[in-house]
Amino acid sequence: MKLNSAIAAALLATGVIADDASKVESTESSTSVAVEVPTFTPTTLKAPFLEQFTDDWEKRWKPSHAKKDTKGQEEEWAYVGEWSVEEPYKYKGIEGDKGLVVKNAAAHHAISAKFPKKIDPKGKTLVVQYEVKLQKGLDCGGAYLKLLRDTKSLHQDEFSNTTPYVIMFGPDKCGATNKVHFIINHKNPKTGEYEEKHLSAAPPASIQKTSELYTLVVRPNNTFTVKRGGDTVRDGSLFDQFAPAINPEKEIDDPNDKKPEDWVDEARIPDPEAKKPEDWDEDAPFEIVDEEATKPEDWLEDEPLTVPDPEAQKPEDWDDEEDGDWVPPTVPNPKCADVSGCGPWTKPMKKNPDYKGKWTAPYIDNPAYKGVWAPRKIKNPNYYEDKHPANLEPIGAVGFELWTMQNDILFDNIYIGHSEEDAEKFAKETFFKKSAVEKALEDAEKPKTEDTPKSPSDLKFLDDPVLYIKEKLDLFTTIAANDPLQAIKFVPEVPIAVSGLLTVIVALVGIFTMGGTAPEAVKKAATDAKEKAKDAKDKTAEAVATGAENVKAEVSKRTTRQQS
Repeated sequence: MKLNSAIAAALLATGVIADDASKVESTESSTSVAVEVPTFTPTTLKAPFLEQFTDDWEKRWKPSHAKKDTKGQEEEWAYVGEWSVEEPYKYKGIEGDKGLVVKNAAAHHAISAKFPKKIDPKGKTLVVQYEVKLQKGLDCGGAYLKLLRDTKSLHQDEFSNTTPYVIMFGPDKCGATNKVHFIINHKNPKTGEYEEKHLSAAPPASIQKTSELYTLVVRPNNTFTVKRGGDTVRDGSLFDQFAPAINPEKEIDDPNDKKPEDWVDEARIPDPEAKKPEDWDEDAPFEIVDEEATKPEDWLEDEPLTVPDPEAQKPEDWDDEEDGDWVPPTVPNPKCADVSGCGPWTKPMKKNPDYKGKWTAPYIDNPAYKGVWAPRKIKNPNYYEDKHPANLEPIGAVGFELWTMQNDILFDNIYIGHSEEDAEKFAKETFFKKSAVEKALEDAEKPKTEDTPKSPSDLKFLDDPVLYIKEKLDLFTTIAANDPLQAIKFVPEVPIAVSGLLTVIVALVGIFTMGGTAPEAVKKAATDAKEKAKDAKDKTAEAVATGAENVKAEVSKRTTRQQS
C-alpha cells in the first residue's frame, strides 16, 4: 500500500513534466498553423478577353441604368444594384487580389464589359472560365454570366434581361433549385428565330464561402465540357444533351388525326360467358364468432378496465356548488396489466372460411382489341438540321445580369478565349493558388472539438491527475501480469517514476548514514536524477505509445482463452 502511494507520488511529478512537454508541443504545432498568403501579381497570359479587375477596370466595365422588362406586370424594376471592385473580406487567398462585388441584397444588378474585338467561335474552341466567391453564402439568387451577342444595338447603358445573348453560364440557386446553367440561345437556321436550349440534368453549384472555379468548353466537334473546381462534372454532345433538342424531330404527330370512334383499345375484358357458381354466397360475412374459443383462466370479469386514480387530489379551489361534485380521473386498472384481460369476456372473431365476397367475372383477352392508338406521323414542317451548333454567333461583350438575396458575391479572373491549356495555366496562377490558402483559413476558423480520451495513452495529467495516475498504474499492472517487458515498454511512466523514487531513497540513506553532508557520489546521483526528470519532459510524449491499447486488447484475448 505504501509502495503504491510512493509510486503515485512519483507519477504525479512525472505527469506534470509530461504535461509541460505536451504543452510545448501543442504551442509549437499551433504556431505552425499560420497561413502564408501570397501577393497578387497580374498574369502575363494573353486572351481575347482576360479580366483580373486591376485599377483600370472602370475603363471596361459599365453598370446598366436600364429598366427590367417585366412583360406587362404592373410593378416596374430598375437595375439599381451597386457594384464595387474590392478585396474579399472572407478567407482572403491572395493579398491585393480584387474582384467585382455585388453590393446590394434583394436588388437587380447589371454590368457589362465590351470586348476590344468581337470573339467569333466559328471553327474554334470556346473556353469560358471565371471564379465565384459567395462570401455570405447563397440562399436565393444567381451568379451566372452572359456572353452577349455582337450587334449594333449592344449598348452597355441599356444592358438588361432582354439583351440578346449567345451563352448563359454559371451557378443559380433558389430553394430546391441548385444548378450550373449552360444555356445556348440558338438561332433557327430556317426561321431566324432564337430559342433557349438548356443543358439537361445540369450539375449542382458549389454553395460555399471559399472561391469556386467554373469552366465551360465548347469544341468545334460539337462536344462540350463543364468543370467545377477544375474537375469535369458534365460533358457530352451538343446534339443530345439539351432540352429542347438542338435539332427538332424529322416527323411529328399529325395534329388533325383523330382516333376513330369504333377503335377498341381495351386489351382485356370480363368474360361475357362466365357465370357465378351456384354455391357462391355473396352474403357470407368476412369474420364469424370463434365458437371453439374459451375464456382464459386468469381473466378477471369482475374487475373494471379503469379505476379512479388513487393519487389524484381534489383541487383546493374546487367549489362543489359551482363546479359540481368532484370526480377523480381514471387510470388503467393495474390488476389488468399482468393478466389476459378484465371485464365481461366475449368470444373473439375469426376469419370466415366460407367467405368469398362479391363475385366478378374473370378477365380474358379482348378479341376486338386493336392496340394502343397513336396519331399518324407527318413531316415536321419546322424541321431543320444544324450540323454545327458549336459555330456560335459572334460575341461582343460579357455581362452579369442578376437578382440575388445575398450581397457581397465576388467575381474574379474571367477568361474568355480559345485555349484550354491557357485557361488551365491561368487557373493554376490564380484559383488553385488562392484555393489552398482559403481552405486552410476556413479550417482554422472551425471550432476545435475537444477530443475525449479513448485510452490511457490519450489522457492528460492536468485534466484529471487522479484518473491519470490510476489508469497508468492499472494498465501497467494488467500488462505486467502477463509480460513485464511489454509493461515497461508501453507504460514507461511507472518505471521512470520508480527509478526516480529509488534514486531519492538512495540519496537520503547516504545522507543519514554518512552524517548530514552528502558525499559527491550521492550529489552526482541526485544530479543524474534531476537530468533524467528533465529528459522525461522531452521523451514522455513519445514514450506513451498508442500501442498500449493493442497490448491491453491482447491481454484481454489471452485471459478469455484461458477462461475458455
